[in-house]
Amino acid sequence: MRFKFSMSPLSAMLRSQKRLSRSLQKAMPKFRLPEAPKVAKPRAPRSVLVQVNAFGSNPGRLRMMEYVPPVRREPQTLVVVLHGCLQTAEDYHRGSGWSRLARDKGLVLLYPEQTRANNRNLCFNWFRPSMVARDRGELMSIRQMIEHSVERHGIARDRIFVQGLSAGGAMGNAMLVTYPDLFAAGQVVGGLPFGAARDAMGALSVMKSGSRRSRQEWGDLARSVGSAEDSTMPAVSIWQGGADRVVSPLNAEALLAQWLDLYGLDEASGSREVRAEGASLIWRDAVGKVLVEYRLLDGLDHGLPVIARHANQKRQPYMLEGAIGAPQQFFEMFIRPRKATAKRTAISSPRSKRRSGQS
Repeated sequence: MRFKFSMSPLSAMLRSQKRLSRSLQKAMPKFRLPEAPKVAKPRAPRSVLVQVNAFGSNPGRLRMMEYVPPVRREPQTLVVVLHGCLQTAEDYHRGSGWSRLARDKGLVLLYPEQTRANNRNLCFNWFRPSMVARDRGELMSIRQMIEHSVERHGIARDRIFVQGLSAGGAMGNAMLVTYPDLFAAGQVVGGLPFGAARDAMGALSVMKSGSRRSRQEWGDLARSVGSAEDSTMPAVSIWQGGADRVVSPLNAEALLAQWLDLYGLDEASGSREVRAEGASLIWRDAVGKVLVEYRLLDGLDHGLPVIARHANQKRQPYMLEGAIGAPQQFFEMFIRPRKATAKRTAISSPRSKRRSGQS
C-alpha cells in the first residue's frame, strides 16, 4: 500500500514566510553601518573685516571696516590703514600682511574705505581742499572712525598709528599734518605732501612730475591746517620706490622737506643707517628717538613692499613681493611697545612760532 503524505499547515506557512523574506530582501535597499565622522583639523582663525555703521555724521561718505584680533595685548593699539587707488580694504588687508601681523601682535586695524560714488577709481580725494580740510569731508570721516574705535576698544591715546599707500599715503599724510596730536607715528608709502594739488588735473600733473616749492613753503602749507593747541608731532616714515612710474620720487623728496621743516631739522643732520633689511636716512631727537625716516628703494615700482607669499596664495595689485615688508618694518621701528616709551616730541619751536607769524 502506498501512502501519500500531505504538507501540514505549519510547514506551508514557514515556506511561505521564507519566500516572502527573500522577496523583501531583494526589494529592500542594502544598509551600511555609518562611518565614524572625520575630525576636522583645527584652522587658524580667519582675519575677517567687519563693516561698522553709525560711527558719526560721516561727511566724506566713506565706509568703516575693522579687524579686531581674537587676543589683544596691552597697551591697546590702533593702526589706521588707508588703501590705494583701485583697491578695497579687503584687498589691502589680505595682500599687505597686516592681517597676520595684527592677529599675531594683537593690533586693532581700522580701514577707511573709499566708494565709487566718491571716486570711480576708489582713490581717496587727497587733492580736493574740501575733502582734506580740518573737521570736514573725508578727513573728518576718518577722524570720526578713529574716535569710535578708541572708545569701543579702549585704545590708548598714545597708541594710534596710520599707514597709507599712494592716494592713501597722501590722505594719511593729510591726517598727520592736520591732527598731529592724534598719532604717535605714520608711514607714507608712494604718497605725496600735503597741499601738492587742488584738483584732479593738478594731482595727475604733480604725481608725474612733482611740484616746485621751497622747503618752507611745504612746511607753511602743513602749518596752515594744524590747530594752535597742537603741542606734539608724530614720527614719520617715508617710503618711495626709485623706479616708481606712477608717483614720481620727487614727491617723496617734497614730503621729506615738509616734515623736516615742521620739525625744524637740518637736512644735513640726518644719518645714514644700514641694517639687514636696508638703508635709511634717519633724523633723531636729543634722546635718540626717531623723528623722520626716509627710505628710497632702488628698483621698486609703485606699490607696497610686502614679504613674498606662498605660490598658492592670491596676489593683490600694487603689492610688490620681496625680502622686506613695509608693515613689518613700521611695526618694528615705531609700533612695537618699548619698555620705556620716550615722550612724544614737543613742537613749541618751529611749528607754533611760524603759525603765529614769529620768525
